[in-house]
Amino acid sequence: MSDQPLVIFTPSGKRGRVAPGTTVLAAARQLGVDLDSVCGGRGICSKCQITPSFGEFAKHGVTVREDALSDWNKVEQRYDDKRGLPKGRRLGCQACIQGDVVLDVPPESQVHRQVIRKSADTRPMVMDPATRLYFVEVEEPDMHEPSGDFERLAQALADQWNVAGVTADPSLLARLQGVLRKGNWQVTVAVHKDHTGAAPRVLEVWPGLHEGGLYGLAIDLGSTTIAAHLTDLETGEVKASSGLMNPQIRFGEDLMSRVSYVMMNPGGEVELTQVVRAALADLAKALAGEAGIDPALIVEAAVVCNPVMHHLLLGIDPTELGQAPFALAVSEALSMPASDLDLGTINPRARAYLLPCIAGHVGADAAAVSLATAPEMSDELMLVIDVGTNAEILLGDKTRVLACSSPTGPAFEGAQISSGQRAAPGAIERIEIDPVTKEPRFRVIGLDLWSDDPGFAQAVAQTGVTGICGSGIIEAVAEMRMAGLLDPSGLIGSAEQTGTPRCEAEGRTHAYLIHDGSADGGPRITVTQGDIRAIQLAKSALYAGARLLMDERGADRVDRIVLAGAFGAHISPKHAMVLGMIPDAPLDHVTSAGNAAGTGARMALCSNAARVQVEKGVREITKIETAIAPKFQEHFVNANAIPHKVDTFPELLQVVTLPDVSFNTGGDKPGGRRRRRGG
Repeated sequence: MSDQPLVIFTPSGKRGRVAPGTTVLAAARQLGVDLDSVCGGRGICSKCQITPSFGEFAKHGVTVREDALSDWNKVEQRYDDKRGLPKGRRLGCQACIQGDVVLDVPPESQVHRQVIRKSADTRPMVMDPATRLYFVEVEEPDMHEPSGDFERLAQALADQWNVAGVTADPSLLARLQGVLRKGNWQVTVAVHKDHTGAAPRVLEVWPGLHEGGLYGLAIDLGSTTIAAHLTDLETGEVKASSGLMNPQIRFGEDLMSRVSYVMMNPGGEVELTQVVRAALADLAKALAGEAGIDPALIVEAAVVCNPVMHHLLLGIDPTELGQAPFALAVSEALSMPASDLDLGTINPRARAYLLPCIAGHVGADAAAVSLATAPEMSDELMLVIDVGTNAEILLGDKTRVLACSSPTGPAFEGAQISSGQRAAPGAIERIEIDPVTKEPRFRVIGLDLWSDDPGFAQAVAQTGVTGICGSGIIEAVAEMRMAGLLDPSGLIGSAEQTGTPRCEAEGRTHAYLIHDGSADGGPRITVTQGDIRAIQLAKSALYAGARLLMDERGADRVDRIVLAGAFGAHISPKHAMVLGMIPDAPLDHVTSAGNAAGTGARMALCSNAARVQVEKGVREITKIETAIAPKFQEHFVNANAIPHKVDTFPELLQVVTLPDVSFNTGGDKPGGRRRRRGG
């Protein structure tokens, strides 16, 4: 029998023999076990906690005695007195192996810990951040062996952590000497070491052991809205999330309008770049304030966006993206100083990572959605739709993944809708219309009651009923179709035709009244014929893009549909299918992935491996260009009908009834009068 103890780590199952007296932390490193440590084994960070198990382990073929580890020592007692150690835990840097032992590494002690998501539609996140903390002891200066403080710091990182060849910006060097002396030559450094093989960078330095945390921003820069998540780079936990309207919207509601603005106004890209960078800086400051942290602790940012937003964020003229062949100035992932993007009060040496774009009109947001939803790992044919002003669509399985973008416009987000508004308290988000009485009932954001529930009027008095948001308008149009208020062409019937005075004349067309708050000084909320047209144009572009990818795959049906995007998370699958936004499928096969682009940004923020994966993945996706595809226009025109002029929806018709009505008298020919630009 070997005189070297056998050590077995769970849950990894890694095992090996080590010399008696070896610390658990040293044994973990020797065997390649995922055991964290910031202080380098000095017993002050507690990240190397383990739980020993004793007794008979037939599975492992060992018996673990009570003296398998060295006795509890003064360092552990001091830490337990000061911070508290969970019962049964030991510090891996202090406990020495004296006999065969089985050791469990809890999730919080793993370097590459897995953060499990509540949704089964997104992959687990493995923590492997580019920026990590290291506690080091630096040699004091010696006039007989002259060397700079930074060189001795670099040597300490190499010797104590095997992090060699570090570099630093002058702004870091300017404060290094004071920090080293304040910490009595013990300091914590934040080192950025990414997946590219570039020299590691020292981003920040603190005296002694820094326990104030380390944070990053995951940013989803959309055409209409900007969302950001302040994320703990040690745990993956989101500390704060917020969003705001993209201020570029005043230059044009859709992407091509902004490109046109730049083309017609020399230097216009500078204006667009300045306003969006200022918005990001404000958002970063607000998130830090909400989380109660120093903005200087934000040392990384990962950004996803569509190609036009990508170029405008970088200060690149997007004109080439407005005309064939839609050439990108740069498509690969970019790693750069965050200061190049003017992100405001975050750490001045913070780094920014922009995910790669797939092609001219399929951007880093689509790459992030692919990273989060993983269609390339699916056995089923999966259709992923990131619903937004510019919809990103993916179709694929293990054999092949296709991608396209479709110009849906801002209608789905409440813009271009007569009573439309952003999703905020008071906005109608759910609606049902009785098919017999034609009377509506609805719910507003911030309130669980329906409008016909007792106490609704009192409960809603604080916010009022203020308008209708994107998910609300989708449900309203679909409910109008199911209630017989709207015919397949999209025409709203008159009061006489529909049997309800809620269908009011409005010029040559009609509108449906959902709520009249005028008696109390509130708005009259209606769905007008113009609203129906805006939704038809948007949903037709979305459906046509999906059908184009299905044509390329030779598929008439898909097995699963995933609705992504912050907006997509709130869409009712039934109403989306009644409207004809998405192809026919069993309703229980239509799921939400939430804000998948934001999730992909978080994955890239928290994991070097995810960055490698997304950069490899985009090279394997086949891009289909909707703007020049001959079939796109045909699919678009057919999709103007609700749900569709040609395609059948057998799965849908098993659960809903669509009345056979027609209100078109011949004077108005809906669905074909307005032609969508780019389609």
